[in-house]
Amino acid sequence: MSDGTRCMWMRGGTSKGGVFLADDLPADAAARDAFLLRAYGSPDPRQIDGMGGADPLTSKVAVVRRSTRAGIDIDYLFLQVFVDRAEVSASQNCGNMLATVGPFAIERGLVPASDGETRVTIWMENTAQVATATVQTADGRVVYAGDAALDGVPGTAAPIALSFMDIAGSTTGALLPTGRPIDVIEGVAATLIDNGMPCVVMRADAFGITGYEDRATLDADTVLKARIEAIRLIAGPMMGIADTARQPVPKMILVSPPRDGGTMTTRSLIPHRCHATIGVFAAVTVATACLLDGSPAAEVAAPAEPSGIVAIEHPTGSTRCTLDRDADGAVVAGGLILTARKLFDGILFG
Repeated sequence: MSDGTRCMWMRGGTSKGGVFLADDLPADAAARDAFLLRAYGSPDPRQIDGMGGADPLTSKVAVVRRSTRAGIDIDYLFLQVFVDRAEVSASQNCGNMLATVGPFAIERGLVPASDGETRVTIWMENTAQVATATVQTADGRVVYAGDAALDGVPGTAAPIALSFMDIAGSTTGALLPTGRPIDVIEGVAATLIDNGMPCVVMRADAFGITGYEDRATLDADTVLKARIEAIRLIAGPMMGIADTARQPVPKMILVSPPRDGGTMTTRSLIPHRCHATIGVFAAVTVATACLLDGSPAAEVAAPAEPSGIVAIEHPTGSTRCTLDRDADGAVVAGGLILTARKLFDGILFG
């Protein structure tokens, strides 16, 4: 067991995990990952001997440092600690944990708090892109209490506005890595798209389901999951993702017509379990997919709200995304409102 490492445990959006200063973790990546696996209790389905929550959504890490880049406040590295195998991955970003980074930076004194709200400009190391978080602050401190509700999270909290510029091709280098809005894989029409998160977007009814099934039902459908995984293993290399079998990307998104007044309904596999909601960057990516004429998402989508908001329904509610487009209709920026909460601040042992 280690002597312990300073850590703040936080909920960000619909995820949860440890947030660390980079200097508080081992500089060597292998030593860092070994510590995190011990601290989170992986590999074990219950993560009973660690702090992990036995779910990919509650087995996450944010590593934060003061940035040396011009115009950037904070560098943020996201790490996914696998539940069922001894692996820590930096191959994707996480918008939910991104919501913790601004408050954490203020808490640790890396960014001074302004009166009313504080803007934190963040370099996302996983994808080499920039995000801005607007955090509610007062009297030099982060304000966590507020009236913003987030589907999938009980109660309300202070809003954290996240905005993203130029996130197309975040991992794959192009919005449409194959250059096509539609590819047919194993007989299923799919959009292979990356606007912040590599995703494969397909109609749920192509698999003989409605797309309104609950999370437990989809997780128990081993035949369905095997078919989707077979498509993922083909789609990943088409998107330029090496060793797809061991990667948490691409995410597999099943879309259906909206049922509760949104733009479309989604079920997201991340990639081997159904997401309780939908990831932030996956939501922005799917919202972008619905703008592609003839794509599976466009086929099922209702018109966006007059304000331009695209409401992505998921198993526990909806995520509302904003998309900014240029004169040619291309998406150039996206954003949404999340919340975060500090759960504890102390010493984590590995």
